[in-house]
Formats: sequence, C-alpha cells, structure tokens
Amino acid sequence: MIGTMMRRRWRMMRSTVRSTRLKSTCGRFDYDLFTIGAGSGGVRGSRISAQHGAKVGIADDLDVGLGGTCVNVGCVPKKIFAYGSEITTDVRDATGFGWDFQNVTPDWQRLISNKDTEIARLNGIYEKILVNAGVDVYKSRAEFVDQNTVSLGGSKHITAAKILIAVGGWPNIPDVKGKDYMITSNEAFYLKDPPKKPVIIGSGYIAVEFAGIFHGYGAQVDLCIRKEKILGGFDPDISAFLQDQMVQQGIKIRTKTQVSEVVRDPERDGWFKVKYTTGEIVSSDLIMAAIGRSPKVEGLGLEKAGVECNERNFIKVDRHQRTSAENIFAIGDCTDTLQLTPVALAEGHCFADTQFGENERFPDLEDVATAVFSHPNIGTVGLTEPQAVSKYGKVKVFKSEFRPLKHTMTSSPERSFMKVLVDNASDRVVGMHMVGAHAGEMMQGFAAAMKCGMTKRQLDSTIGIHPTSAEEFVTMRSMSHISGGD
Repeated sequence: MIGTMMRRRWRMMRSTVRSTRLKSTCGRFDYDLFTIGAGSGGVRGSRISAQHGAKVGIADDLDVGLGGTCVNVGCVPKKIFAYGSEITTDVRDATGFGWDFQNVTPDWQRLISNKDTEIARLNGIYEKILVNAGVDVYKSRAEFVDQNTVSLGGSKHITAAKILIAVGGWPNIPDVKGKDYMITSNEAFYLKDPPKKPVIIGSGYIAVEFAGIFHGYGAQVDLCIRKEKILGGFDPDISAFLQDQMVQQGIKIRTKTQVSEVVRDPERDGWFKVKYTTGEIVSSDLIMAAIGRSPKVEGLGLEKAGVECNERNFIKVDRHQRTSAENIFAIGDCTDTLQLTPVALAEGHCFADTQFGENERFPDLEDVATAVFSHPNIGTVGLTEPQAVSKYGKVKVFKSEFRPLKHTMTSSPERSFMKVLVDNASDRVVGMHMVGAHAGEMMQGFAAAMKCGMTKRQLDSTIGIHPTSAEEFVTMRSMSHISGGD
C-alpha cells in the first residue's frame, strides 16, 4: 500500500515538473538549456536546471563514457587502483601483527574486470539521474552551428535558448619522436597486463599516483621530471617529503630529465628503447605521458558561436560562467578554473541555480581542499608557505614529522609529515598540509574548520582523538619558524 502511494506521488511530481517545463520553454527553441558534455559538472548543471523547471537536453560523445573523466578514466578508477596497489605493503606489514601470507600475487585481469563492472554501474546511475530528472540524453557528439544551434552527429540540429559547455579536458602527449608508442591515463585503466618496467613522464599528481600504483603492483618504475621536485604547485615541504618517501620505496625519480625519443626494441616483443635528454637509454614495456591536460574543445565549432578562448585554449568565462557569447556558458576543466571534480560540480550547481532557480550563486574557490592518492597520501587545504608569505607577509610555521603508530610494529620506513601555517597578525590558520595514510580523509574536516575562520588558538584548544595521526594537528604548539616579514 505504501509502495503504491509513493509511486503515485512520484508520478504526480514528475507530471508537475513536466507541466512547469512546458510553460517555461521558449517557443523559438527546442530547449531552455542544452548541455554539451555529460561529465560531473554537465550532469549536475543539467539535472538541477531541470529540477528548476527548465526543459533540458544533454549530449555526450562517449569518448570516455557518461560521467566523464572522473567516473571513467579519472578519480574513481584511480582510487580503486590505488587501493589495490596498497595490498602489497599491507601483506608485508601484516607479519608485524602476527599474520603470515605466502605466495600472494595479484590477478590484474580480475582487477580490470571488477573495475569495469563498477564503472558500468556508475554509468547507468548517471543516465538514470538524468532521465529521472526529465533530461533528454543524446549519446552523440555535438558541435556548434551558431549561437543557439548545435549539430548532433553532423545531421540532427537542436536549438536552445542557453547552451552549457562542459566538455572537460584531454591528456597531453609530448611532441617527440615515437610519441605514438606512449599511453596516457585514459589507456592505463584498460591495460591487459600490469607493466614490468614503466617509464612515466611528468611530475604532477597523475604521474605521482601512477608511479605508486604500478610500483605497488610490482613494477620497477622510472619517473622522469623536468625539474628537481615533483608536485610543483604544492607546498615545497610536502612535495620534498613525498619525493623522499617514494625514493625510499624504490621508485627511481630522474630529475631534470625528459624523454627525447622512443623506438621499438627489436630484440623484445612489446618492449621499447627510451632515450632520455641526458643521453641514457633504458628498456621499457610501457611509456606513460602524464604531463597535463588541455581543454577538449577542438572541433566544437566555438568560433561559429562567438565563444572565445584564452592563450592556453581555455574557454573565457566571467563570474557567472558566461562566455563571450551572451547565452553560452562553460564550466569545469574546459575553463581556466581549479581542475577538480568537486569544483565542476559546484560550478554546475551555481549555474543552474542562477540561471533557472532565481537564486544567484557563485562557487567559493577559496581554501579548496584536495588530495593526492600517492603512497603515502597527501591532503592539503589553503595556502602553501610561499603563497601565505606573499599574501600575509609574516607567517608562523608549525611542523611535525613522526613514525605512525602502525609502523612501530612493522619494518616499513614510512613516516608522516604535517604542517600548519598561521597568519601572524590575526592568528588565523591559512594552510594545512599532510603526507601520510588517509591524509585526504583527514583534511576534509579541517577544511570545513578553515572555511569558518579557525584560529591557531582554537585549533590548539581542540581535544584530540587518541591514538590517531589526526590528533597531531591539534597538539602542534611548538613553532618551527616564522617565515617572511623583517
């Protein structure tokens, strides 16, 4: 009886929303909103707009799948792979706790199969979310014909009063001889076998994470970086600490080194000879480029709609996500914003509320927390030390390095590092950084506290949870040094 009543109520709600949409639709166009790209941001913007009463359509070329990069070839499968790669150390550490495992070997193909099953489930959820909201889903590439018209698959034309571009980004590959032998993170999630001796090009979080993933699955990893340190945009102490931890684990980090040429190894099927700019030549069965991503705007026909891009090919937008064309908007990684899924979600939601919900909102991109699923993890929120000094002048720096309780029982050399930055004038905490297990999980709560303007005095007055690594953040009372100022 209750189930029948609920279904009836749902049908009435759907009917009400549909009637609202019909009233709202401009007779000149097929849709109030048409979205190009069904990634995280595009789906959020479309769904919320539809819930506000707009008639919405969305198209995706399915180059990676519904849900975009994050769901298919990004955050989700990357975290799954990272979990799997930690089993190696879990098995090793287990001996210290009285457990012995013999002949533990991974089944890579089972990993890929199980991952594919989970991603397919998520693809279905994303489509169901859109359909249930009343959004028309087109599994086709969309290109602009003019400011209000898109072409689907080169044939069907659709018009819309407003158009939202949410096409995301695409991995870059270095322009060197033999670049066609390289893969990117897109292909890494579909490898038939784990690599034995991969060469990874890049120093960003994708390169660092895959170095840990492949190493965890038994590979001998070469990580090639252009400069001296990995993770250039992170706090210098954090990147230096993680780099040292990775080297101790056995990952070879080649600093000031780039790949200049890749050729097939005539003596080993499926292997390559990789030449470095240092002159050294190494053998590798996998070369992965992780040198950054570019907006996926090629072939969209932006010029036909009057949409302008900046010098790095990111779509120019204002505070409302509006492009140079008044009725066209863009969100997420195809714009020059923080390249993070939660940012695209926030931008899509704010766009929908502002344009169709009569509630002007803007995403708050100050003190956005983020994580790197390296081994060990990084969690960070707020300013780096150089940024804090540049903004506030004089900054109090608190640091702590320690061996986690777990590893007092194991042979692991892994250590943790924490850092807190405090504005000297106001006592406000302006940056928190960590390298260690579960750093990302830990940092979300501290990010909320920082959004509320937490001071160091308030942080110090917080009673810790014992025994945890997190309690170290609330017991760091001895200042390391003052940075900046006279």
